[in-house]
This record gives sequence, structure tokens and C-alpha cells, in this order.
Amino acid sequence: MAKQDLSSERLHDIVAEISKEMADETERGKVADYIPPLARIDPNQFALTIITKDGEVISGGDAQTRFSIQSVSKVFTLALGLGRLGERLWARVGREPSGDPFNSIVQLEHEKGLPRNPFINAGAIAVTDSILGGFAPKEALGEILQFVRFLASDEDIAIDPDVARSELATGFRNVALANFMRSFGTITSPPELTLGVYFHHCAIAMTTEQLAAAGRFLAFDGRLSPGGARAISARMARQINTLMLTCGHYDGSGEFAFRVGLPGKSGVGGGIMAVVPGQASIGCWSPGLNAVGNSHLASQALEQLALRTGWSVFAPR
Repeated sequence: MAKQDLSSERLHDIVAEISKEMADETERGKVADYIPPLARIDPNQFALTIITKDGEVISGGDAQTRFSIQSVSKVFTLALGLGRLGERLWARVGREPSGDPFNSIVQLEHEKGLPRNPFINAGAIAVTDSILGGFAPKEALGEILQFVRFLASDEDIAIDPDVARSELATGFRNVALANFMRSFGTITSPPELTLGVYFHHCAIAMTTEQLAAAGRFLAFDGRLSPGGARAISARMARQINTLMLTCGHYDGSGEFAFRVGLPGKSGVGGGIMAVVPGQASIGCWSPGLNAVGNSHLASQALEQLALRTGWSVFAPR
């Protein structure tokens, strides 16, 4: 981490500076037009929120605008899956970067139905199946949503029904992934039930302030705040942070780790959740994506944030 804590005033200045710079950017990426509701989102939006270890919320831009968190939800389902199965979960999903697009079926076929990691689509579907277990889909989905609300201490977080319906209607590649894994026994529930839960948790909508709040448990070794209530074990929190650093941005994960140096998870809705262990949690959003499906401006903003704060898991303590 940074060698010394930054003052609240300095953090406010940094967030304001970065928010203004991102507002002035002309290159904003391309929205995820293969999910119809996301194709209609105005790309001229940006939000950045930092929540410090003292609980101070520092925001810039459109921080009160809700967006579909998409694959960022995979962090929360992984935490739940680990809580339910513990180390047994790793028999159903790997821990290595994929190097392939997030919805690729090629690697899954080569590796006989075992997804490379929990943050590509196939891996997240397998984790969702572990949560579903013998429960009814409505109960499993309710457990996921309630867990996110618990982490953020916010009962106002909900699923966007339009996005969920759209994904159910257009998610043909994910249907193929689920059925392929079912043929190998990687998922055990009927694929349509597992996919129903998966599509709905990807459609959770949050603001950057809610997202940063939900990610705090990963900044403090599984606790909701320094010394606060425990959400997951310290070991599980460190495992998730490691996977976010190495696998959290699809086949752009190495580049993000190189430029930002913080654990983070992106989603094609344009959101990125990042954590500074022991220091802060971060929510950032801009809907335009780069070539590998990560928010163009949010990635750029987090690189600037890391540069200006000195925050990095590789910095001397």
C-alpha cells in the first residue's frame, strides 16, 4: 500500500480531478450492444466513489446513477460459493487466467468441462450452480441478493428486470456453456434453472457508492469494516482478492494489474469494483467498453487513481 495515509482533503481533490478529466475525454469506448437494455445507455456518463477505512464516502460524477453490475456480481457469488462449499468448490472451477474472451467455449472443451476460473462466464455459471444446489431458484437468487444488500448495508439494491429478461432472451452462448458443462457433470442442476439464477444476479443494479460499499469486506480481510463484523474468512477474502488481480478483467487482466496494481472486477455494464487492502474500496463506472470488454474510462480512471495515491498491492508497506 501507500507508505502513508492520504488526507481526506487530498482524496477529495483527486476524485474531483479525475472526474473532470474523464468528463472531458472524447474517446469513451463502445457500450455492450449485444444486451439490448445496455445498448441504450448514454456513454457520456462517468462515476467514481472511494470509501475510506474510516467509512468516508468520496464521490465524483454520476455516483447516484444505477447501472447493471453484470460480471461484478461474480465476486459476490464466489464469496457465497466458498462459504457453502469451502475448498471443495475448486473441484468445479479452476484458478488460472483464461487468456480467452469471457464467453469462450474453446478452452472449456479442451479442458473437459472444467472452467478456468470463477470470473469467466462458464466459471461463474458453475459457481452459481453450487449455490443453487437443492434450493429452488427463487430461494437461491434471494440469498444472493440479500448477501449483496448485507455487504453494502443497503436494502435498496435490486435486480433490473428488463436486463434480466433481455439476458434470458439473448444469452445463447451462455446456454451452450451450461449445457456443455452439464454433459461433464460440472453443473448438476438443470441448466435452465442455473442460468435463470445466473442471468438475474448479473442484472443487479447499483450505484458506484453502493458498489464500493459492497466491496469493503474485501479491503478488510473479510470484515465489513476494520474490526467489524465478519462476512467471510480472511483466507477466503485473500483468495478472492488474488483472483480479482489475476483474472478479474477477462483477457485484459494482466494489463489491468500492470497499470493499476489493485484487485478489481469488471462487468460489461461498465462497472469496476476495486479494493485497496487495508485502505479503501472503490466503485467506478462508465458504460463504454474497450476491445476486451472492460470499461474504457473506468480503467483509465483507476490507473490515474493508483498513480496519484500510490495505492498498489506491490508498493512497500
